Amino acid sequence: MQIRTIIPLVLAVLLSGCYQPQRDCQGFKDGTFTFKSIIDGKESTTTFVRNGDLEIDYFNGKADSSNIRWINDCEFVATKLQPKNKAEEQAIHIKILSTTDNSYTFEYSRIGDSRKLRGTAIKTLP
Repeated sequence: MQIRTIIPLVLAVLLSGCYQPQRDCQGFKDGTFTFKSIIDGKESTTTFVRNGDLEIDYFNGKADSSNIRWINDCEFVATKLQPKNKAEEQAIHIKILSTTDNSYTFEYSRIGDSRKLRGTAIKTLP
């Protein structure tokens, strides 16, 4: 009787361990995206337009440009074109972890910083 219970349980564990999230990054190399974050306890929205090796971020009425260097289909490094301080001089590594039809979940950190943060970007225009 116990063997009938154990075999389905083992199969369920093995099959669930094989699940891989969707990760089709090609569709997110170019386009217009929004990203929401919490800054000082308030939700803030950044809109960014990525086209080729250029990304323009719009935040609080200001635009800022970055050079994009793709490492592979799902990872890239963003470097500010006109950094205003030492912190902005550090490039940011971004890795797309999973995708849906119109969004992607990503992990990001400054180059050299072991602390990784996560976010989700929603594609609003192709």
